[in-house]
Amino acid sequence: MNIPKAFVKLQGRPLLSWAVGGLLASSVVDEVIVMVPPDMLDDARALVPQAHVVVGGAERTDSVRAGLTAAAAGRGAAELVLVHDAARPLTPAPMIARVVSALRDGASAVIPVLPVADTVKRVSPDGAVVATVDRTDLRAVQTPQGFTAAALCGAYDAAPGALATDDAGLVERAGGTVVTVPGDPLAMKITTAFDLRVAEVLAQEQK
Repeated sequence: MNIPKAFVKLQGRPLLSWAVGGLLASSVVDEVIVMVPPDMLDDARALVPQAHVVVGGAERTDSVRAGLTAAAAGRGAAELVLVHDAARPLTPAPMIARVVSALRDGASAVIPVLPVADTVKRVSPDGAVVATVDRTDLRAVQTPQGFTAAALCGAYDAAPGALATDDAGLVERAGGTVVTVPGDPLAMKITTAFDLRVAEVLAQEQK
């Protein structure tokens, strides 16, 4: 079934519905802007009427740019923004609050992270191990990532054609400082069918 991941169902509800509901339930998010493909616009608006739905772009960075434009033109230009993946439907409210709290305390870019539990190997193109990487200082990054609007817009303006899977990376590239807060295992990203099976169990336990 070839549908956008945000519309894959968990416990009978699309991931997008879970993600939007979780952000609003955190009590630290005033408005949610959802970026979707043009052909999914009406479906998304019907699914999450509490959110502002706009057309995204061909690449992830294009969609974030569209979201930033909408945030600047929304109910008063946003000073703080969060960038979140719909594929993390179970993200708990306290983690979202930690990100926002760090922004309110003066950080310009904040990411939730978890320590890397597995041993990490660097391998060559032919699959041979080159080195064992010291994981002491490594962290796995989750979302939502938080930014002042000025910091994120500035990072995007400094890299007009950049493609990135991580907005904090663009802020780093622009010379900004990114701070971390503790993440949460429940903020797992659903990428594979196995991930969805795990999320089904976790979602059932939260009922």
